[in-house]
Amino acid sequence: MAQLSDDCFAFGGQLMTTAEALVLLEAQTESVTDVVTVTLVHAIGRILAEDIVATADVPPHHNSAVDGYAVYFRDLEREGYTHLPITGRVTAGHPLKRRVIPGEAIRIFTGAVMPNGPDTILMQEDCREHNGDVIIRSGIRCGANMRHAGEDISRGDTVLQSGQRLRPQEIALAASVGRKQLDVFSPLRIAVFSTGDELRKPGTRLATGCIYDSNRYMLIAALKQMGCRVTDLGIIVDKAEAVSKALAAASINHDLLITSGGVSVGDEDHVCGAVDALGKLHFWRLAIRPGRPVALGQIGSTPFVGLPGNPVAVMVTFLLIARPLILLLSGSTDIIPVHYKVRAGFDYEKKKDRREFIRVRLNMTPDGVPVAIKFPRDGAGILSSLVESDGLVELPENMTKLVAGNLVDFMPFNEFS
Repeated sequence: MAQLSDDCFAFGGQLMTTAEALVLLEAQTESVTDVVTVTLVHAIGRILAEDIVATADVPPHHNSAVDGYAVYFRDLEREGYTHLPITGRVTAGHPLKRRVIPGEAIRIFTGAVMPNGPDTILMQEDCREHNGDVIIRSGIRCGANMRHAGEDISRGDTVLQSGQRLRPQEIALAASVGRKQLDVFSPLRIAVFSTGDELRKPGTRLATGCIYDSNRYMLIAALKQMGCRVTDLGIIVDKAEAVSKALAAASINHDLLITSGGVSVGDEDHVCGAVDALGKLHFWRLAIRPGRPVALGQIGSTPFVGLPGNPVAVMVTFLLIARPLILLLSGSTDIIPVHYKVRAGFDYEKKKDRREFIRVRLNMTPDGVPVAIKFPRDGAGILSSLVESDGLVELPENMTKLVAGNLVDFMPFNEFS
């Protein structure tokens, strides 16, 4: 089970900034998920649960970076051409089983072990053969075209660290030091449901006053993209008893509960009350737009995140709060997405002490500088804006006015994959 320290989010008064919230998350959240051993081919997307230390050099021996000829550098003429007899042939996986003496040239191919003795390799394009000799022009440097043992990894190096999410390149690196299995954290088990009497499942008849539930599908897709095991609890009606029953049952066998809707202060918003009655509600109102109403608490040792009902606010708060929490609970040490500096292609005014996230697409100028173009409408319910945008421009709390041409922080949506 994954857990939060009790009362770590209890506070009141002034709205909390996102920076404060993330510091608090990192300080108080720990992962106690199970560790399992998987083969390399099943490790993609998982979070590493051990440090990987190289037990040998990579590469394990000097080898050739090209197809060509291995020679002693001191045999080469400084000017003009050198003629050397070709006395052997070395291919990858088949090393030469004798020491090469000065005055010899060995035909060698990419990846082949460097013969004992020679210290330089000539590319075949820079040489020519004639009557069993290789003819070498001057100008090569000593040690050229060799890969040295351990030049990539030295024995004893920590090549991967616990908490890293495994991409194809990390898996390749593990394979390069001889690992066939890795210890990884088990995927989080997350239960998801939406609340709202107006919500209907896609594919059913849509009555007057109702809408199709899109938030739940967005959350499930995002969670599966993060490698989580998701239980879809469907749509829960706006009844306190129904919400309470769903939360209580799901908390027994899940590592995290996530809901959308029902976390504001309206008469039909029952989620916060249910969490408070069942466990502890560490409600935090973030000084952000969109997405201020975010509920965070726990039922027993099971954390709970209640996201807003508007789809854009759901996406923003999921990326800012739920995603870092999921990564921390999963054992990850990398929770902050990369920001990129781009030029603003729009003017904008905002309130002080509130961080705002603006949906933008990027246009490239003739000189190759990316410019952020604001989506023309600001509504938190405009789901199409997430499709038509490339990411979010983040405007800090102390900014009140943005002028086109200023540099801004841009977070592409694909950083959150």
